[in-house]
Amino acid sequence: MDKYQSAAEAVGGETKYAARELRDRTDESRAQRGPIDLPFFLLTLLILMIGVVMVLSASFARAYYSEGNATEYFVKQLVFAVTGVVMMIVASRFSTNFYRRWAMPLLLFTLVMLALVPFFGVGRSTVGANRWFDLGFTTFQPSEFAKLAIILAFADLICNYRNLMGTFKYGVMPFAGILVVTVGLLLLEPHISASVIVIAIGAIMMFAGGTRWQYFAVGLIVVGLAGWLIVTKMAYASSRITSWRDPWSDPLDTGLQIIQSLYAIGSGGLLGLGLGQGHQKYMYLPEEHNDFIFSIVCEELGFVGAMLILVLFALLIIRGYWLALHARDRFGALVITGITSLLAIQVFLNVAVVTNLVPCTGISLPFFSYGGTALWIQLIEMGIVLSVSRDIPLRKRKGEKDK
Repeated sequence: MDKYQSAAEAVGGETKYAARELRDRTDESRAQRGPIDLPFFLLTLLILMIGVVMVLSASFARAYYSEGNATEYFVKQLVFAVTGVVMMIVASRFSTNFYRRWAMPLLLFTLVMLALVPFFGVGRSTVGANRWFDLGFTTFQPSEFAKLAIILAFADLICNYRNLMGTFKYGVMPFAGILVVTVGLLLLEPHISASVIVIAIGAIMMFAGGTRWQYFAVGLIVVGLAGWLIVTKMAYASSRITSWRDPWSDPLDTGLQIIQSLYAIGSGGLLGLGLGQGHQKYMYLPEEHNDFIFSIVCEELGFVGAMLILVLFALLIIRGYWLALHARDRFGALVITGITSLLAIQVFLNVAVVTNLVPCTGISLPFFSYGGTALWIQLIEMGIVLSVSRDIPLRKRKGEKDK
């Protein structure tokens, strides 16, 4: 008996020693994390700086009319941009384990906030929906948190169900349940554009995690039927479809925004009217410094300037996917995939809206559209990408081959 007991103690001692050694190696590796990915960081800063300048150009007329100070919106956006960069750098210092640990609490917090919006939220006359909490110095939109929360929570669940993602019970049901609850709360505001983005991000995360394609076919049918019901039963959605198909059917109301947007884009021509020289921002185009700021970009910088900005976005997105492919762990790769896909979706949909390719919805252009808390969240998301990039060996970032 003593022999077995001593053997068990020896095994237990070796196990504790191995666990302690593994923990020490993990702490050492965390302490030796590399620098952030410089190309991704510089591209983010460059796009952000251009966006802040465009907020000044697009907003000064409305700011002077509404606030009596032409630089009111610009100064606020500049403050949010500077503090947001600090937040991005701070976010890049936390490990991926930190974000995984807080993924589910963030999702629960977001769902509570979304549930409170219909009762305590405020709206805007140009939008006609309650989507914001008034914080006094700015407004807070819980749907922005929902996008990040979905990405982190789905990445955590996919890692937990790594070998079971091909099954319906683990590869579909938990994710579908989260999406149904989140989208249901968003539709109460109503916020159709955020609902579409959340569904798209959820589907991308599930696909990257290994969910079978057959389930996506079924999901596509369900989403299509739900979309048809929303469009036919909700006056808010049906009016958007009508104005999209024929903006000139109601040029002074539902079609006004897209008509003025097309005027701005068309008048910009190849090289634009010049920075600050646009006309549509003088109270003709609603949300000219927010969701429709890209129309002002086209008017003032022309086709060439607009394309250069889209190229910068494309480079940032490509670099993000490259970092995802070279991430050191599965959770980090999934998080970067989700954040980069979210950036790509929002850029595409915003440009599609202002050019009337898709129905008009409240989708902002990342780093350009005016909005403090939204900008903070976007920069925090970039900080999370940079956090994951710090665990990628410099040899891989420089494209060197293993010897």
